[in-house]
Amino acid sequence: MNTIYILWLRQLKRYFRSRSRIIGSLGQPILFLVALGFGLGPTFQKAGQGNYIQFLVPGIVAMSVLFTAVFSGIEIIWDRQFGFLKETLVAPVSRFEIMIGRTLGGATVAMIQGIIVFGLSFLAGFRPTGWGEIGLAFVFMFLTATLFTAVGTAIASVLEDMQGFQLIMNFLIMPLFFLSGALFPLDNLPGVLKVIISLDPLSYGVDGMRGALEGISHFGLTTDFCILAVMTLVTLAIGSYLFSKIQL
Repeated sequence: MNTIYILWLRQLKRYFRSRSRIIGSLGQPILFLVALGFGLGPTFQKAGQGNYIQFLVPGIVAMSVLFTAVFSGIEIIWDRQFGFLKETLVAPVSRFEIMIGRTLGGATVAMIQGIIVFGLSFLAGFRPTGWGEIGLAFVFMFLTATLFTAVGTAIASVLEDMQGFQLIMNFLIMPLFFLSGALFPLDNLPGVLKVIISLDPLSYGVDGMRGALEGISHFGLTTDFCILAVMTLVTLAIGSYLFSKIQL
C-alpha cells in the first residue's frame, strides 16, 4: 500500500509542478465550450432541444477527463525513454502495485482537470438541475478517469516510443470522444451509429454525468454505473497484465 500511495503522490506532484501543463490542457475544453456552446446554441434551441450549454458541459468535462487520463497513462513511454521507469521497476515491489499506484495517480489528476473545467463552465452559464447530485457526477468522473488512465497504461505498455502516438489519437481517442454523445443527443440516430455508440465506453461516462447533473439519461444511471465499473475492472486487469510484461 505504501508503494501505491507514493506513486499516487508522485503523479500529483508532477501535475502541480507543471503550470504550463495545467493551463495548456484547459485550452481545448474551453474552446469547445465557447465555440460550440455559443455557436450552435441558437440552432440547438430552435430544434426544440433547449439550452445547448446545459447539454454540452458534461460532454466537455468528459473530454477533458479522457485526454488527461490517456496522456497520464502514456507518460510511461517518456519514463521508459529517460530511465525513470527502470528505477521504479527494479524496486522490490510487485508491478501490479506500481501499475495501480500510477493509474490512481493519473485518474486523480484527470479528475482534478475535469473539476476545473466543470467550475469554469459556470462562467459560461451552466447550472446543474440538482446540486445534491454533483457528488454522483464526480463518481462517474472518477470511474471514467480510472478507466482511460488504465487504457493509456495498456497502450504505453506495448508501445516502444511515441511514434505511434498520433495514430492512437486519430483512430482511438478522437473517435471515442466524437462517438460518445458528448456533442449531440442520442435519440433518433441511425441503427448502426446507435450500436457503435453503445460500444463506446465513454458514452456511459458522458451519459452518467449528464444524468446526474441534468436528470437526462439515455441508458439509465444504473446501466451507466454498472457498465463503467465492469469495464474499469477489466481494463485494469488488462493494463496490469501488459504492464507486467514490459521489457526494459
